[in-house]
Amino acid sequence: MTKLKARGPERDHLRFCFALHRAIAGDAAVSGDSCFSPYSVASALGLTSRATRGAAAAELLHLLTGGEADVAKQAELLGAASSLDEHDRGEPPVLAAANTLWAWDELPLNEDFLGELAAWPGGGVRTAPFVRDPDAARRRINADVAETTRRLIPELLQPGAVTDDTVACLVNALYLKLAWTHPFPAQRTADGDFHSPGGLRRVPTMHQSAMLGHAARDGWQLVVLPGAGGVQALILLPDGDLASQESDLDPDVLANLLSAKGNKQVSLSLPKFRLDRRAALKTALAGLGVRTMFTREADFAPLTPDPRVFVDDVVHQAVLRIDEEGLEGAAATAVVFRTLAMVHAEPVEVVVDRPFLLLVRHARTGVVYFFARVVEP
Repeated sequence: MTKLKARGPERDHLRFCFALHRAIAGDAAVSGDSCFSPYSVASALGLTSRATRGAAAAELLHLLTGGEADVAKQAELLGAASSLDEHDRGEPPVLAAANTLWAWDELPLNEDFLGELAAWPGGGVRTAPFVRDPDAARRRINADVAETTRRLIPELLQPGAVTDDTVACLVNALYLKLAWTHPFPAQRTADGDFHSPGGLRRVPTMHQSAMLGHAARDGWQLVVLPGAGGVQALILLPDGDLASQESDLDPDVLANLLSAKGNKQVSLSLPKFRLDRRAALKTALAGLGVRTMFTREADFAPLTPDPRVFVDDVVHQAVLRIDEEGLEGAAATAVVFRTLAMVHAEPVEVVVDRPFLLLVRHARTGVVYFFARVVEP
C-alpha cells in the first residue's frame, strides 16, 4: 500500500506539484482546463538552483524542497523516475528525458556546473548563435525539443522569445508513452454526458470493468489506472463540484486516499481527452516567491563568471493524450538567460462525468510527470 511520509523528497515534490498547479491553473471556479509537467519544471528549476547562489538559490530551494539546504535529494528522486520498470509483455513503454544547456559560444561557463549537468538525465551542453542570429538559435532549440518530444511540441520557443541579448537557455524536454495494463475496449467507447461549467456536453467516453485501485474518503474518489513500466494515472473525482472542492485537496488528503486505497472491481467511465497547454511560469513563480533570479540582483557565478547574466523568462508547454490504449505525453521547460505522473465484490461504479483532476506519476518514486485539470474534454 502506497503511503507518503510526513516529510521527505516525495512529499516535498508533491507539495511543489500542488503549489505550482494552483499558481498556473488559477481558481477552478473561473478557469478551465490546465496541464503541466511537474517533472519537467522541477528538473529545469533544480538545475537553475545549481547555477545560482544567494537569494535566487534560496528562493528556488524553498519552492522545490521546502527549505532543504540543497536540491540533491530532489535530483536523486527525479533521476530515479527517469527510468521505467522492466516490462516483458506488449508494446514497451517509452520515456525520454533531456536536460540541455544551450549557450552562446562566447559565454564562459564553469566546469563544475557542466560536470553536474552531465549527471542529470540526458544532461549536456550545446552551443547556439544567440547573439549573431537569435532566430537561428531559437529554431535549433525548438528542433531539438521536437525530436525529444516526438514532435508533440514542435515550437516551444515562439518568435521573439530569443533576442540578441540572450546568452543561454536551459531546457528540459520530456516524452512519455505507454499502454494501460487494462486497456479500454474500443467498441465500448460512445458519446456520454459530461457536466462542464458551460453546460452539459456530449463527449467520447471510454468504459471498462477491471480490478483497479480505489478509495473514497474526504469528499473524493480515487481511481488508479496502472500502466506499463510502473507508471499510473490517478483520477481524482470530487463528490461535488470541483470548483468548490479543489482548494481542499493537498498532499495530506492525497496521502489519506492512497493509504485507504484497495483493489476493487471498478466499472469506470472516463472521457477521452487531449490537452495542449502553455504556462506563464514567470508570473506563477513570482507568486510563489521565486523573484530574485529574474532581476539583476541574481548571482549566477556557479554557471558563468559573467556578472550580467539573469533569467529573463521561464517557458513551459505540456501535451497529454488519454485514449483506450494508454497515454502519450510531452513537456518542455526553457529557462531563458539574458545579460543586462484482488478482492471480488460488486463493482464500484465511477462515472467521470464532471470536471476532475488527473495525475500521471511514477509509482515507485511518486514523481508526477503530468498534472491536469479536465473541465471541458
